[in-house]
Amino acid sequence: MYFLGFSWNPDDTLFNLGILQIKYYNLLWIAAFAIGWYLMKKIFLNEKKSIEQLDSIFIYTVIATMLGARLGHVIFYDWAYYQNHILEILLPIRERSGSTLFGIINGYEFTGFTGLASHGAAIGIIIGVYLYSKKYSDMTMLWVLDRIVIPVSSGAFCVRLGNFFNSEINGKVVDKEFVFATKFIRDSDDMPASAVMQLTKENNVNAAYAALENNPKFANYLEAIPYRHPAQLYEGVAYIFVFLILYYLYWKTDKKDQPGFLFGLFLVLLWTIRFFVEYVKKSQGGFEESLGLLSTGQWLSLPFIAAGLFFMFRSKKA
Repeated sequence: MYFLGFSWNPDDTLFNLGILQIKYYNLLWIAAFAIGWYLMKKIFLNEKKSIEQLDSIFIYTVIATMLGARLGHVIFYDWAYYQNHILEILLPIRERSGSTLFGIINGYEFTGFTGLASHGAAIGIIIGVYLYSKKYSDMTMLWVLDRIVIPVSSGAFCVRLGNFFNSEINGKVVDKEFVFATKFIRDSDDMPASAVMQLTKENNVNAAYAALENNPKFANYLEAIPYRHPAQLYEGVAYIFVFLILYYLYWKTDKKDQPGFLFGLFLVLLWTIRFFVEYVKKSQGGFEESLGLLSTGQWLSLPFIAAGLFFMFRSKKA
């Protein structure tokens, strides 16, 4: 069966509350944390831990994830831009000519917290868990990591689904007849917002993209946008299986009693998936041009895979 070319052109904003925009991407991040809290609550109750301890680790994890993901993107992928836009590193805004932030500040637009790197999030979570385990002596760092990777793997799916709604982290160009071929009309490289607004003469981004897709006079421009692999969905669906494997091993086997095994398995599975999906993902920038051979995401995945193998074999020896 062929989908024969699927066009994807959703408004990334679900609805507006006055000047505040509620975006799919941000809601899916909230869903990731909500699901994570629920899963960790089940685990903590099973392990006879208190809800107060759960609330504490939740706060540590949220802060560490967001800071790590943001700084990871800035440092690994786009330092050339952010070294001249320091204010934008931790604020959900971006400089754009002709835009007005909240109708007050000219030259900026509200973007939500986009530009987040999973490698940075992983490092942030590990640091956050280390700090947390120092506070609670009855839980070692590996004990927490072996359990927190279960909700993290489910959250990874939510994040990639958010990327799909944002039409970001898309795949490489593919033939229209490919079963999963997707035309990302809002792709920032193929048809950036500034270009479509100039083309259609619309003064609203959503109206401009709607005109591009539906107005026959722009048919040639629409046809020129290539079909791509929906790499976000490949990755996200694979993460569901990582979650199911870890969930099963925790509840149905004694692997949780081997310190570091579940954490190591998570690192191996998740970053191996990321490594291979990179082959069909368009370049995200970073330092790949200087190193060559592999993409930035692949280079960053290799240390995590190696660390995962170390913890898995270490747990067996223990």
